[in-house]
Amino acid sequence: MAGKVPPSFTSIGLYIRSGQLQLPKSSVVEKFKIAKCRLVMTIRDSKDRKVSQAGIEIQTGRKWSAEEVVENAESSLKLRDIIGNHCIGRQCLGTSHFQQWNKANIKEKRDMGQKATREREDEVRKSRGVELGAQGAWTKWELPQRRLTWAEVWRMEPYRISFFLLSVYDTLPTPTNLCLFGLKEDPLCKLCVERGTLSHILSGCKTALTQGRYIGGGMTMFYRRLHRQWTKNVQKRPRRINKPSSIAFVKRGEKTPTMKETRETILQLAHTWEFQVDLGKRLQFPQVVYTTLRPDAVLWSTKSKKLIMVALSVPWEENCEIAYERKRAKYQDLLDSCKEKGWQTWLYPIEVGCGGFPAQSVWKFITAIGLSGNERKRAVKKLGEEGILLVVDETRGYELETKLEK
Repeated sequence: MAGKVPPSFTSIGLYIRSGQLQLPKSSVVEKFKIAKCRLVMTIRDSKDRKVSQAGIEIQTGRKWSAEEVVENAESSLKLRDIIGNHCIGRQCLGTSHFQQWNKANIKEKRDMGQKATREREDEVRKSRGVELGAQGAWTKWELPQRRLTWAEVWRMEPYRISFFLLSVYDTLPTPTNLCLFGLKEDPLCKLCVERGTLSHILSGCKTALTQGRYIGGGMTMFYRRLHRQWTKNVQKRPRRINKPSSIAFVKRGEKTPTMKETRETILQLAHTWEFQVDLGKRLQFPQVVYTTLRPDAVLWSTKSKKLIMVALSVPWEENCEIAYERKRAKYQDLLDSCKEKGWQTWLYPIEVGCGGFPAQSVWKFITAIGLSGNERKRAVKKLGEEGILLVVDETRGYELETKLEK
């Protein structure tokens, strides 16, 4: 794989399947264990008695036994039959298929056993990640996971892949890490007197924020992509005209055809929209109320009296919830004032982590403006890629400094 990682990088980041950043790689040790478990179940469940009763022992070493792993996996699957299927997130009853152990055939039981073994190995990796201090900080993030495919890996530049891995597992050459590695005596930030941790360097330095170091080409590209996406969506989805409903008669013996309901998006509530983004502090709030606040993006329709405000933040991934509440509290009075003037107003605080992980608020905003399915996934991924450009240059600067000190 293109990109470089330091020798201290944990193998959890390369092979975990339930982590924050999932790579298209698999562990050789895991494949070895899965193959041994599959061999145990194949010999034991063979229809030929001479094979199943031959007493064949699978050699796996002293520290690990395939028979014990298969027995534990089958016990957990039988226990899951007793507990039943539990819903996760927004799942409802019947939305997912639940394969029961006692109703499965031999081949299905073999596949279920391998899957349970693979999940057990991933749980061990995640538990090890929780025990780590710096490289396990991603376990505290409450953000949607990101899974990279081989096609995405080959399209990305090497330094981008390295930044993904090193930022998630906190092994970038920050002042704190350089001091920990013995390459620097002072762990403080170069601009202020606080500790130069990764979260401080990428999004928490007040001096860098005052000097405008966090606002650069990446933010400009981010706003422009948002403007293009919004304009494209307005032109593509004109206002829907309600037609009179008619009675759909059904012949005897036929079933009523099911019609897919389409939700009306915010952009369909008005026919003409005006759009502005805060590029170079040139945003002028619409003449609805007087305010000195400047949201990052504003979309309004004077004729229909509808207003949409977007407040963008690029915080450290662990602080996305805090950034959401801070932005909502900042513009709440402006939201109430617009509503008092008779305008139907929406406020969307969205967060894109400085490591390139969009928060759940981004998915909510993209859905509200009318994108769905693969189109929504592509839009969210593009926003995450634009957000990461804000900090890559700063990171490469610290890498150059490390090489010069060596």
